[in-house]
Amino acid sequence: MSFLDTRHKKKSFSLTVFVLSALLLLLFYIGLTYMDPPIENGITVDFGSMDYGSGRDQPKEILQPKQSETPEITEAEKEEEVVEEIEEPQEEAAPDKEAEELLTQEREEAVKIEKQKEAQRKAEEAAEKKKREEERAERERQAALEKARLEKEAKKRELDALMGGINNADGTAQGNEGDDELPGDKGRADGNPYANSYYGSPGSGSGTGGYGLKGRSLVNQGKVQQECNEEGRVVVRIVVDRNGKVIDAQPGVKGTTNNHPCLTEPARKTAFLHRWNLDQKAPSQQIGFVVVNFKLGE
Repeated sequence: MSFLDTRHKKKSFSLTVFVLSALLLLLFYIGLTYMDPPIENGITVDFGSMDYGSGRDQPKEILQPKQSETPEITEAEKEEEVVEEIEEPQEEAAPDKEAEELLTQEREEAVKIEKQKEAQRKAEEAAEKKKREEERAERERQAALEKARLEKEAKKRELDALMGGINNADGTAQGNEGDDELPGDKGRADGNPYANSYYGSPGSGSGTGGYGLKGRSLVNQGKVQQECNEEGRVVVRIVVDRNGKVIDAQPGVKGTTNNHPCLTEPARKTAFLHRWNLDQKAPSQQIGFVVVNFKLGE
């Protein structure tokens, strides 16, 4: 062979083959041996000589049971024990089934009661909510009524103020009017507050001679035409000085039938066109009224 061309290579090859062969033989006879497990037959039973016993100390010799400790068990007794062992589980199964049925019924009743309580709670909540809504609606209605009453009273007081205080806030008459020296309101209960006469029978005339200025005669008058096609009567409260000149006019007081702005403004301007006679003995400010009637097509 070409790889064993020298003496040293041949010697090394021989030595290697010998060592490996010896190692394989050694492993075959020593390292690869094993023991098969023994075959088992039956079940190992604890050493003893009786059918009963207790404790953890294992006797080394066979113990003979005492006469009093070894009651003889007849075949009949063994059969009874076997019967009892078989019957006992059957007797215990029935109460378990009944207990389960009882528990199931109790759970169903508990769930039913819980549902009834939940339904009752929801009904009570709905009733309470409805009651709160009704109370809130009643409070709003009362508040609206109170607001309307206050607005009505405020409007009444405003009208009374425009009328010169014919009525005060509590609805009782106040002030004095008449040509006598005694305090009071001279005239008749069925009369006209704008009339200048204290005598005679009340009528339904629509003349313009009243004005409520006693002792004063009308010198000049005029009328401002409306700019809209409206109809109605506008009563203007006026204040006249000693020279007979109107120094203040407030339209829309008691007796007005149409408070439209296109009528009240012309009525106010019309009141300023009125002029009465000069009277140095008259009050410095004398209150009267001017009634302006507007018709359609004017």
